[in-house]
Amino acid sequence: MPKQVFKRPEALKDNVTHYCPGCGHGIIHRLLAEIIDELGIRDKTVGVPPVGCAVLAYNYIDVDMGEAPHGRAVAVATGIKRARPDLIVFTYQGDGDIAAIGTAETIHAANRGERVSVIFVNNGVFGMTGGQMAPTTLLGQTTTTTPGGRIALRDGYPLDLSQMLAVGRGSVYIERTAVTSPKNIIKTKKALKKAFQVPMNDLGFALVEVLSQCPVNWKLSPVEACRRVEEEVVKTYPLGVIKDTTEKG
Repeated sequence: MPKQVFKRPEALKDNVTHYCPGCGHGIIHRLLAEIIDELGIRDKTVGVPPVGCAVLAYNYIDVDMGEAPHGRAVAVATGIKRARPDLIVFTYQGDGDIAAIGTAETIHAANRGERVSVIFVNNGVFGMTGGQMAPTTLLGQTTTTTPGGRIALRDGYPLDLSQMLAVGRGSVYIERTAVTSPKNIIKTKKALKKAFQVPMNDLGFALVEVLSQCPVNWKLSPVEACRRVEEEVVKTYPLGVIKDTTEKG
């Protein structure tokens, strides 16, 4: 009999996805479920999704979940982790959440070195509410609120939150990845797994920023959206490890 090399992770619920065709969220959900299974932490993991496309993560990842108001996921995760330090706590947030209304909570949590894992999905727009400009929107990018493209003088520059968080002395591991190809997906899984292991080993704050395609709001096909990430988005948000002090303990 042929050897089975792939199966649905036990931590991934058997639900039909609500995400738009070509969206990267479903890929990231599967990777998180695989990691939770591999680490054997399903019975002691709590996820915190806030408002946005990420809000329905509890429909797919089969662990305990704690809802958070818009932008406050890291604050809620901090409370859960401090009250129950035996738990593994992660947040799952989009850029319109974590890099906009949630900026303050996230920066201070990273600076304090809160023992939580943060998954930051960056697709450059407010996806759920119609594709408005987000803090991460690229210069020149057309959105529903920047029909002529984002202009620095009027709208400011794209916010590189991961670089900002790397300055905080409590942040230990920060990496930026993508889910646009099998190669990038493999790298993303490795990064996400490490982001769980850092707080589990009581080392500090960990975050992985995942560049994700948003074909519907970008008005591109899924293939074209992946190509845009790899050819345009990475110029503003380069892939790779931004900070890693885990070897220093």
